[in-house]
Amino acid sequence: MKALLLVIVAVCVKFEPGRGDSPCAHSPHTWCSSAEAAVRCGVLKHCLKANYTKLQQTADPVKVEVYHESLCPDCRGFITQMLYPSSVLLRDIMDLTVVPYGNTQESFDGQKYVFTCQHGEQECLGNMIQSCLLNMTRSNALIIIFCMEAATDVIKAAKSCVELYAPQILWDKVMGCVNGDLGNQIMHQNALKTKALKPPHTFVPWITVNGVHTDDLQDKAMSSLISLVCNEYQVMSEYS
Repeated sequence: MKALLLVIVAVCVKFEPGRGDSPCAHSPHTWCSSAEAAVRCGVLKHCLKANYTKLQQTADPVKVEVYHESLCPDCRGFITQMLYPSSVLLRDIMDLTVVPYGNTQESFDGQKYVFTCQHGEQECLGNMIQSCLLNMTRSNALIIIFCMEAATDVIKAAKSCVELYAPQILWDKVMGCVNGDLGNQIMHQNALKTKALKPPHTFVPWITVNGVHTDDLQDKAMSSLISLVCNEYQVMSEYS
């Protein structure tokens, strides 16, 4: 826990803009101005020690919701390069929800819901697998989704990703959910949640922070989710 708190303190140091492209060219007191600067200057270990103070959780975690679809290139890049690494570092101060649905269209045939996905049937299958996994294992679902999205073939990787990161879950059980009434109802709930977004989503990944979506929040989440969550958490802490 102490190591994690050290990392959180370091990555949550407020970034100071206007210092140029190379903070290492300035005086040493700028080298710990951000986690990125510390890494670039080769002094991350020093900054972790120098910035360590007792970190007490003084506010509720920042609620981040990510609406995505399994075969969307931009979603895959965001999940693998930004979302999952950030979630590991900020798990104590970020309450993360991922909703696999995106631009899917839903209809009802009288017996069950039918889904038509932007990138075809394989994407619908990927969405359903991820939705069932989120229902079956909250603790390991995100790393499995990361594993899937980082693979060359998202769908083919699903089984091996489950076996690697959640060996207690039988693949047959996952597919039972995917092909059964449970998966159909879970995906319907994802549809309702996505359709309820205000403002309505116009692309994916679509990100809300504490229930709010703006162009500014979206841009900040896509470029530096760690900085965004840390700043939001610090503001919340000041008013708690």
